[in-house]
Amino acid sequence: MTDTNKTATLTLDGQNYELPVLSPSAGPDVIDIRKLYGQADVFTYDPGFTSTASCESAITYIDGEEGVLLHRGYPIDQLAGKSHFLEVCYLLLYGELPSAAQLEDFEKRVTNHTMVHEQMHRFFTGFRRDAHPMAVMVGVVGAMSAFYHDSTDISDPWHREVASIRLIAKMPTIAAMAYKYSIGQPFVYPRNDLDYASNFLRMCFAVPAEEYQVDPILSRAMDRIFTLHADHEQNASTSTVRLASSSGANPFACIAAGIACLWGPAHGGANQAALESLKEIGTPDRIPEFIARAKDKDDPFRLMGFGHRVYKNFDPRAKVMKQSADEVLDLLGVENNPILAVAKELEKQALADDYFVDRKLFPNVDFYSGIILEAMGFPTSMFTPIFALSRTVGWISQWKEMIEDPGMKIGRPRQLYTGATARDYVEVENR
Repeated sequence: MTDTNKTATLTLDGQNYELPVLSPSAGPDVIDIRKLYGQADVFTYDPGFTSTASCESAITYIDGEEGVLLHRGYPIDQLAGKSHFLEVCYLLLYGELPSAAQLEDFEKRVTNHTMVHEQMHRFFTGFRRDAHPMAVMVGVVGAMSAFYHDSTDISDPWHREVASIRLIAKMPTIAAMAYKYSIGQPFVYPRNDLDYASNFLRMCFAVPAEEYQVDPILSRAMDRIFTLHADHEQNASTSTVRLASSSGANPFACIAAGIACLWGPAHGGANQAALESLKEIGTPDRIPEFIARAKDKDDPFRLMGFGHRVYKNFDPRAKVMKQSADEVLDLLGVENNPILAVAKELEKQALADDYFVDRKLFPNVDFYSGIILEAMGFPTSMFTPIFALSRTVGWISQWKEMIEDPGMKIGRPRQLYTGATARDYVEVENR
C-alpha cells in the first residue's frame, strides 16, 4: 500500500475534507477514511462492507471481472495444476514457494501433528449420534485450546507457528472423526506414510476389518479440492476470523468462529446446494424443464452451481475442478448414480445454451466439487466440513498476518442508528 499523493474531497455542510487516496499493488485505489470521524463527526454507511477495505493484506487477490485469483501472486490454475495442497499451504503461510528442503521439512512437521489428543475422543461421545458434522467441528476445534496450552499465546511467534501447524495437521483428522461418528463407525488413526489427501480419505473410508487402498486419482482430486478452497480473500468466514482475532482470542477459538460462519448456507453450503438442485431435477429428461424455469424471472427456482457472486466472467477454479470431475467420473462411472448422470447432461446442455453463455453463467467450482464428493461417497452433510478443513490454512494465514501487524486494532464497526431516542423509564403500573 502506497500513498498516491492524490486526495478525494468530501464536502459536507459547506466544509471540505481532504481524504488520502492509497494505491494497492493490484486492484482499485482506496480512499482512506480512518480519520474522517475525528474531522467531520460522520461515519460511512456500507452494509455488507462490499465497498470497504477492512484490512491490508498480501495473501490473496481476486479480480472478479477478469476471473483472476492469485495466491501470493501465483494464479490458482497454475497452483492447482502443478503444485499440491501442502506446498500451497507453505506459500500462503510464509509468502514464497518453498525449496525442496523447506517443503520436506514442512510436510514432515504437518504429518507428525496429525493425531489429536486421545482425551479429545471423549468429546465426540458427548454429541448426539445424528449431530451435524459442522456442529461437532465447531465444538471440537474450539476445545483444542483446552488441550494445547503451549500454543495459545498469540504474542509469542513460536506459539503462533505451532498453532498454525497443529490446525492444518489436525483438521482432516477431526473432520474424518466427525464423519465416522455420524455413521457409527470406529475412528481411524492417521498414518505418517500417506500424503495429506490420501490420509484424509483413508480416515474417512477405511474400516478395521479390511485394508483400504486410496486410488491416486481420487487422492489427486481431493488434493485439488483442498487447494482450490484454500483461501478466497476477505470473505465472510475469513473476516469473522480476523474480527475474532482482533480481540486477542486464541487461534483455536478464532478458527472455530470461522467454521461457525462457514456453516451458513449462503457461504459454505454452495456445493451442497448445487447437488440438491441436481437431486430436485432427478432425471436427465427433466433438464429442459428446469433450464426453462431458471430462465423465467418470475419463477423462484434457481439453478445452483452456475455463475458466481464474485466472478462476473468465469470462476478460474472451475476449469481445474472440471478436469478432476471428469477423471473421477471416468474412474467410478455414473451408470448407477442418477445424480451424476443429471450433472453431466446438465453441464452439456447449459454450456450449449445461449442464455447461460451470454450471461456467463458457467458451472462454478461448487458445481464440480459437489459432483466429485458425491461420486467419492461423501454425504452432503460432509461437504461443508471438507470446505472448512480446506480453508483452515487461509484462515490461519490471515490470522497470522493480522496478529503480526503492529497497527492492528480491535474491530469495531459503526452503525446507522434508527431506534428510539432518549426517553424516561415508566413504572409498570403506569404503562
